[in-house]
Amino acid sequence: MSDMPVPDMPEVGVVAHADKAKALHTIVAAFAADPLTRWVVPHADSYLTYGVRIFDAFGGAAFAAGTAYEVSGFAGVALWVPPGHEGEAADEAFGQILVEIVATERLDEVTRVLGEMQSYQPVDPCWYLPLIGVDPCHQGQGFGAKLMKYALAQCDAQGLPAYLESSNPANIRLYERHGFEVMGRIQSASSPPVHPMYRAAR
Repeated sequence: MSDMPVPDMPEVGVVAHADKAKALHTIVAAFAADPLTRWVVPHADSYLTYGVRIFDAFGGAAFAAGTAYEVSGFAGVALWVPPGHEGEAADEAFGQILVEIVATERLDEVTRVLGEMQSYQPVDPCWYLPLIGVDPCHQGQGFGAKLMKYALAQCDAQGLPAYLESSNPANIRLYERHGFEVMGRIQSASSPPVHPMYRAAR
C-alpha cells in the first residue's frame, strides 16, 4: 500500500449534494456523441429527456459515497464508486429506464452487451469508474487527466485497483497513460465496441 498523500489539486473538488444536477448535466453534455450511449439512445429527444436519469442510475452511487468529483466549476465530472457502495437498487433503476427508452427489437441486444460488461467487473474490492466526462466546450484542457489523477491517488493510497469500461475507443490511450490495461472487447451485431480496462493496485 502506498503511503504517499493525495496530491493537492485545488481545481478538483467533491460534488456537493446541492450540485448533483450540475454534475449530471455535465455528463449529459460530455456523452452526447459517445458511441455506446447514442447506440442505446439514438434519438436526441429521448437522450435529452432521459439523460440525467440514465446517468444517475448508472453512476449515481458516487454521490452518496462522496466520490463524485468536479473540476474547474463543472467543466469536467467523474463519478467513482468505491468498494462497498455498489447497489442493486441502482441496477434495477437503470434496467427500468432501459425498458422505457430502448426499442423493443433492440432491448435484448442492449441487455446482452451490458451483461457482458458486468461479467468483466472484478470480484475483489476495487474502485469503479462508471462515468467520466468533460463538457465539449472545455475539452482539450487537461481536465479529464486531472480528474483521473485525483481519484487514482486515492486508489493508490488505499492500495486498491481500479476498473472502467471505455465506451469510446478514442479514450483508450488516455486511460492507458494512467495505468489501465485493456481486458477484452465487447461488441454485438450492431453495437460499437466497449473495452473493459483494469489498473492493478500500486
